[in-house]
Amino acid sequence: MSEIIVAGFGGQGVLLLGQLIAYGGMLEDKEVTWFPAYGPEQRGGTCNCSVVVSKEEIGSPVVSKPTSVIAMNTPSIERFENDIVPHGLLVYNSSLSEIKSDRSDLRIIAVPANEIADKLGSSRVANMVLLGAFIEATGIVESTSIEASLKIVISERNHHLIPLNMQALKEGRAYQ
Repeated sequence: MSEIIVAGFGGQGVLLLGQLIAYGGMLEDKEVTWFPAYGPEQRGGTCNCSVVVSKEEIGSPVVSKPTSVIAMNTPSIERFENDIVPHGLLVYNSSLSEIKSDRSDLRIIAVPANEIADKLGSSRVANMVLLGAFIEATGIVESTSIEASLKIVISERNHHLIPLNMQALKEGRAYQ
């Protein structure tokens, strides 16, 4: 069972990233939950979501001890780093955060997600860059499942952005 927290500021695509993992798992016939948490300040305020992906039935969507954290900013790292289980994974956006972790029992992957996204033409796909790095590091779901999920999760009026999102996923996977 993989228990994941995705966190960042509202507007960074945190909830979308979590939904894509959940839908990717569903497409692979895995058990999944997706549980968003955000305040009334959505844009610019902090938000996070919990995602659980398992081959077996899931007892609760609440994640208190994540196996992985995907952090889009420094406050998210500060909030969730110490909750990660020993030998867990922290994937973070090094374009917006520099950390000096005291945890030697974590696998830490620093991805300059905003820089990579800017080179692709839109900083809005930084979340997809991190997602690509995360799925490459964990193998939690196949990249093809995430790409298929884009068509489900992204509204039809924004389907023209799917190729850019797929390119961002590819760049994130290659960054590993």
